[in-house]
Amino acid sequence: QVQLVESGGGSVQAGGSLRLSCEVSGYTYNRYCMGWFRQAPGREREGVALILTGSLGTDYADSVKGRFTVSHDNAKNTMYLQMNSLKPEDTAMYYCAADQEFRCFTSSWRKADFRYRGQGTQVTVSS
Repeated sequence: QVQLVESGGGSVQAGGSLRLSCEVSGYTYNRYCMGWFRQAPGREREGVALILTGSLGTDYADSVKGRFTVSHDNAKNTMYLQMNSLKPEDTAMYYCAADQEFRCFTSSWRKADFRYRGQGTQVTVSS
């Protein structure tokens, strides 16, 4: 059974930083696609960052480029999202998701429904 567990959310002032973690268990593939998504109240879910594990392949939403960095530690089966220069509009529930490798090669990943998803962690940025 595949499980994704996020941690690291919290409250921070604008300009601050947070690092989210997503630990994966039960996934039998050596290489797979993982993403960070977020959803704020009254807004659509959006893909924030994407990574193909075991490679250097990443992608970001324009709204976070230059501020967020996604990474993956194969030994720990954990994906991270380093968020710097946070803005109030970054406030949302963040959750991680995983799917087969092909998902990382689709231009529509930001709107896609990944097969596996965590429960989410709240990020609140105050002005």
